[in-house]
Amino acid sequence: MKHTTTQRTQRGPGPARRIGRSLALVLPVVLVLSGTLAVTRVNWSGDSSSDSVLAAAEAPSATGSGTKARTKAPAAHEALRDKLLLELQEQDPGIALTHLQQAVNGRPSLARHCTSIARALGRAAVRVYGPSRAQSYARPVCDTSFASGVLTQHG
Repeated sequence: MKHTTTQRTQRGPGPARRIGRSLALVLPVVLVLSGTLAVTRVNWSGDSSSDSVLAAAEAPSATGSGTKARTKAPAAHEALRDKLLLELQEQDPGIALTHLQQAVNGRPSLARHCTSIARALGRAAVRVYGPSRAQSYARPVCDTSFASGVLTQHG
């Protein structure tokens, strides 16, 4: 009995090669995104008692007896921005950015204002610390809005 060996000719890449190429394209993207998300969840200030970032914005007005003559309180994002700008001047931009991220995580309705607040923090950081030192505090909070604020103030 005679056995013949036939060679299989492959027409195009096999399934292992296609899977490998797909992983080579997708894996770096997944790693970058997961790393970015991990960095944004880190408490960079080291202060575990700083969970009440929105305390000023959420506090009820003391002027209210139910009348319509009440003065309009600032919006939550405006109160947060003012608080964070004060923190930036008294402490450092890193603490303010951490509190901004915590506020957005705790109250998702602030996410649409995150970019403008981070830019304002970046511009203020340049005024207080100078462009080089201000840029050293940049982190991926609200994308790169803090760095963008530093750049627009400096450039």
